[in-house]
Amino acid sequence: MPRLFRALLAALAVVVGCLASTGTQADPTLKIVVGRLSATQVARLEAAAPKAKIVSVASEEAALEEIGDADALIGILSEDLVKAGKNLKWIQVLSAGVDRYQYPSLIESEIVFTNAKVIQGPNVADQAMALLLAMTRQIVRASALAAGRDWRQVRRKLKEGSTIELAGKTALVIGYGGIGAAIAERAHGFGMEILATAHNTDKPHPEWVTIYPPEQLEVLLPRARVVFVAVPLTPETRGMINAKTLAAMADGTYLVNIARGPVVDTDAMVAALQSGKLAGAGLDVTDPEPLPPDHVLWTLDNVVLTPHMGGSSDVVWERRVDLARDNLAAFVQGKPLRNVVDKRAGY
Repeated sequence: MPRLFRALLAALAVVVGCLASTGTQADPTLKIVVGRLSATQVARLEAAAPKAKIVSVASEEAALEEIGDADALIGILSEDLVKAGKNLKWIQVLSAGVDRYQYPSLIESEIVFTNAKVIQGPNVADQAMALLLAMTRQIVRASALAAGRDWRQVRRKLKEGSTIELAGKTALVIGYGGIGAAIAERAHGFGMEILATAHNTDKPHPEWVTIYPPEQLEVLLPRARVVFVAVPLTPETRGMINAKTLAAMADGTYLVNIARGPVVDTDAMVAALQSGKLAGAGLDVTDPEPLPPDHVLWTLDNVVLTPHMGGSSDVVWERRVDLARDNLAAFVQGKPLRNVVDKRAGY
C-alpha cells in the first residue's frame, strides 16, 4: 500500500507540473494602441479591459513606435501602421465611412476591421433634414436678405411658391443603412412617403419603408420629390448620381448628399441646378473637398452648403467611445465584435 500511495503521489506531481507549465498559466497580456483620445476616454477603455495593456498615443509617429507588438489598434489608422502592425488582429476606426482606408495590406490581411456606422445615424440624419428644410423653407435665402433689415423687402424677394411642405411628398433614401434608416425615420415624421434602396432587401425595417435593390434606382427616381444620398463611397457608388440618373429625376427634385462628394458627378449636378431640373441641392460633402473659393457651387442661390459637419454633435463622441469600449471588452473575451466591415466591399 505505501508503494502504491507513493506511485500515485508521483503521478499526481507529474500532472500538476504539466498543468503549471502549460494550460493553467494566464494568457499573455493583450496590447492595445489607442490614438488621439482624451485621458477620460482612454480611462473608459481601460475600465472595460483592466487586464489589457492600453497604450495611448497622440500621433501616428508615436503609434508607429508601439504598433509592432500590438494586438489591436483603436482610433488612428494609416497604411504604415497596418504594415508595421505584424501582430494586429483587430482595428477599430471611429468614422462611419472607410473609403480612405482601402489599403491593400489591410484588405488582404486577416485583421478584423470595425467602424462607427449606425451610431452616427442621429447626427448625420439631423444634418440631412436641416439641409432639406433650409431649402424647402427658404431659410438660407431669407437669412441672407435679412441683412438689409427690411422685413417687407425680404418677403418680396423670396421666391413665391418656393416654400414647400414635406407632408405628402415622396423621399427616396439611397442607401438604407444606419444613417439612411435614421434619415428615413425623420422624413417619415414629417409625413413623407419613404422609398429606399439597399443590397439586403430582407433586412427588418418598419412597414412604412419600402425597400428596393440598388438596380431599381432609375425606376424609383422619377417618383421622388426629395433624394437623400446615404451610400458609402465604393467603386460601385462613385458617380452614381450623374447626368443619366439626374435626367431620370422629376423636375423640381431636391437632392441632399451627406455621404461622400464623389458619389455625385459635380458638373452634372451643377448643370441640373442651373437648368432648374433640380430645385435645390443640400450638400454637406462636395467633390472636390474642400470646395475651392472660386467654385460655381458657392454662387448658386438654390444650393445650401455645409463643411462636412454632419458627423459632429454634442454626444456623438460618447457613442463612439461606447462602441470602442464594448468592442474592446468583446475582443479580450474572444466574443464577436459590432460593426465588422466587409473590407472588399468597402462598408
